[in-house]
Amino acid sequence: MVSKLTGSKRATQFTESVIREMTRLSQRHGAVNLSQGFPDFPAPAAIKEAARAAIAADLNQYAVTWGAQRLREAIAREFTRRHGLRVDADAQVTVCCGSTEAMMAAMMAIVDPGDEVVVFEPFYENYGPDAILSGATPRFVALHAPAGPAASGPWWFDPGELAASFTDRTRAIIINTPNNPTGKVFSRAELETIAALCRKWDAIAIADEIYEHIVYDGRRHVPIATIDGMADRTITINGLSKTYSLTGWRVGWTIAPPALTAAIRKVHDFLTVGAPAPLQEAGAVALGLPDAYYAELAAGYRRRRDLLLEILGHHRFSCHVPEGAYYVMTDIAGFHAADDVEFARYLVQEIGVAAVPGSSFYRTSGEGRTSLRFCFCKRDETLREADRRLARHSGRDVCLCSVPDLAERDT
Repeated sequence: MVSKLTGSKRATQFTESVIREMTRLSQRHGAVNLSQGFPDFPAPAAIKEAARAAIAADLNQYAVTWGAQRLREAIAREFTRRHGLRVDADAQVTVCCGSTEAMMAAMMAIVDPGDEVVVFEPFYENYGPDAILSGATPRFVALHAPAGPAASGPWWFDPGELAASFTDRTRAIIINTPNNPTGKVFSRAELETIAALCRKWDAIAIADEIYEHIVYDGRRHVPIATIDGMADRTITINGLSKTYSLTGWRVGWTIAPPALTAAIRKVHDFLTVGAPAPLQEAGAVALGLPDAYYAELAAGYRRRRDLLLEILGHHRFSCHVPEGAYYVMTDIAGFHAADDVEFARYLVQEIGVAAVPGSSFYRTSGEGRTSLRFCFCKRDETLREADRRLARHSGRDVCLCSVPDLAERDT
C-alpha cells in the first residue's frame, strides 16, 4: 500500500526556487550575492517614512480585500497618465501580495485543467510551477540569443514558431517585458504580432511588467494592453518591488478588464485575503513620486549595467547586453565546465560569487547549460568586491566541487 503521507502529485513536478536557493548558498559561504534580484541599497526615504506614518496612525488591520482605495486609485491614475489607456480603480485593479501572488491569482482565475499557456523560454522560473499549479499545459516558444560575443542585439522569437504554438486549447500567453532573465524589451512590432494571435485564437495576454521603468539606450516600454484590441484581453501585472527597491514588502497588483478582475479577486481573497495595509498606504506615496525619479532610476541602473558588463568581460565571460531589467545573461562555454550547475557551485563555494544557473530558466532538456545569470541591482562596492573575487578565478582551470545542497532541477 502506497503511503498517503506524501506531497501532492503537482508538488512533485517542480523543485524549490533555484534563485532563492542560490541566495541561501551565498549566505552560507559568505559569497557576494549576484544571484537573487534584490537591491542592497536603501529604498527612497519618503516611501519608508510613509510606511512608518501609516503604522503610527494604526492602519494595521485588514484593508479592503482587493486593495486600499488610495493605492488602487494611484495605480489607475499612473497607468492612465503614462500610457493613455483609461483604467477604473474600482472595476479593474486588484492589489495582491507581490507580483508573484498576482501571477498565481491570475493563472488560477482564468485557466482550467487541459488549457494551454504559451510561455517564452528562457522564462522567470516561477512561470513553470504557476502553470502546473493552475492545471495548465505550457507550450514553450524559444527566445533566441543574439549571435556573437558581447552581443548587443535583441533576443528574438520566430513568428512562425509562435504562431504554431497557438491552438484552440490556448487560453493565455505570458509576456514578461522587460524580460527576466534575458533583459529583452519587446518591441511594438513584436507585441502586435502577439496581439494578432491572441485576437485570432481568443486568448488572454498575461503581461508581467514589473521592470517597466528599467529600460536602457533609448528604448521604451510598451504595455501590450495598449495595442489595438488588447485592452479587453490583457491582465497586466506589476508591483512596488523593482521600481522602488522594496522587494520585501510584497505589494503587487493586477490591472484587468472587469470580468477577469472579478475572477482574480475571488482567487486572491482565498489565497491571501489582502496585502499588508500600512505598506499599501506607502505604496500610494511611491506612485506619486515625480517623473525625475524614474529617469534617475534607469540612469543609475544603466551605469551599474555597464560596470558589471566591464567586470564580467574582464574575467572572460561572454555577455549578452540587456535592454532592460537588471540582469546579465552570460555564455560560459569557453570555461569548459561540465555544465551551468557545476560552474555555479564552483563560483559560490570556491570563488565567493553567487550567480544563477541558466538551465533554471528552461524546461527544454539541455537548454541553458552553458549560461549563468548575474544581477546588478547592487551598490558599486558590491560589484567591485565581486570583481576582486572573480580575479581569483581568472586564468585558472575550473575546479568543480560536489555540493549536494543545490537543488537538482527537471522543471
